[in-house]
Amino acid sequence: MKVGIGQDSHKIDYGNQNKKLILGGIEFEEKFSLIANSDGDVILHAITNAISGVTCKNILGTVADDMCNKKGIKNSEEYLKEALKYLKGKITHISISIECKVPKINAKVNQIRENIARILNISENCVGITATSGEELTEFGKGNGINVFACVTVE
Repeated sequence: MKVGIGQDSHKIDYGNQNKKLILGGIEFEEKFSLIANSDGDVILHAITNAISGVTCKNILGTVADDMCNKKGIKNSEEYLKEALKYLKGKITHISISIECKVPKINAKVNQIRENIARILNISENCVGITATSGEELTEFGKGNGINVFACVTVE
């Protein structure tokens, strides 16, 4: 059994209404996006980093940058699928913790869980998601960005 921990965060761009906010592969109707070369999906990035922690193959910052910059692939699901290619074993559970003032995550939690379960080929009951507003104690809690931690268990 192995456990991987991943983290990612991005600043919010309130000035760019042309780019969509994507979290967990699900589009939000917000009037802001995240600053990133890719779609900026911090949830899928944190999961990718957690899997990289298990496989010891760094995907974000290396492989994903090449996919984004050289091949024009901006969809973070593709980076996660790339990380899964190196995974030996089966994911048995994933826990995701999100800190942000905006958007309100609860309305889309079930859609995010379904999508992550589909990508990882696991049951929705094996995808735990918690979210906190951060009580304005951090930059994320003040509405300046989104921070995500993911912990993946692999047998």
